[in-house]
Amino acid sequence: MRRFFIDQIDQKQLCGTTTTLTGQDARHLKDVLRLDPGDEVCLIDGKGHEYMAHVTDMQAGAITLTILEELTGTAEPPIQITMAQAFLKDKKMDVLIRQLTELGLYRWLPFQASRSVPRPDKKRLAARMERWEKIAQESLKQCNRSRLPEISECLSFSDVLAKAQSSDLKIMFWEKSKEPLCFDPELKKSIQSIFIILGPEGGFTDKEAEAAIGNGFITASLGPRILKAETASLSACTLIQYLFGDMGKNNS
Repeated sequence: MRRFFIDQIDQKQLCGTTTTLTGQDARHLKDVLRLDPGDEVCLIDGKGHEYMAHVTDMQAGAITLTILEELTGTAEPPIQITMAQAFLKDKKMDVLIRQLTELGLYRWLPFQASRSVPRPDKKRLAARMERWEKIAQESLKQCNRSRLPEISECLSFSDVLAKAQSSDLKIMFWEKSKEPLCFDPELKKSIQSIFIILGPEGGFTDKEAEAAIGNGFITASLGPRILKAETASLSACTLIQYLFGDMGKNNS
């Protein structure tokens, strides 16, 4: 079923509520998908709600839809994963937010590490964040999720460590760590939120690793191979979803 974004619906007046698609979504529904009045679509608000609706009216640039019922989403993971990602070069961050949304990321915190090469100014950062929001929305529609990952403004490394304090498990994936992340079934029962930190192309400094450890982080390896920064980020998220989320046998 085709999926479209809408503004949040009043839960007290759900069935029979109408909403309108405009702009690119309206054109896509009418001219590309060629849907007709009576056809059903899925609407998502990015806050965890999704609805079945049908097309009731089609005007130039505006499609009216009527809510039929709220649906129960099945694609949101049972674990909340926050990833603090050091700034990477070029458009690697754009690709990452798309793929991490697919993997079920709950919150994304871009930050400036000591070895981060890009140092965008405030104006450029605002434009990047707007682009990341749009990329996450498109990815959400494709991967069947109903909740957008939260995307933070750019932080300092010390801000990242402070943000992590309320998480149940805190992990820094660091190329100098010799130990892989071990799974403890008993530990999983008490964990609902996991905070992971990934570094830039040049890796973390020893000082940053020491600061993270001093703030309750464990360090873990992603194996003996040298991974590109973006590969490490995707591998880390996948590993956490496998061990603690809904991608592996440990989900029971």
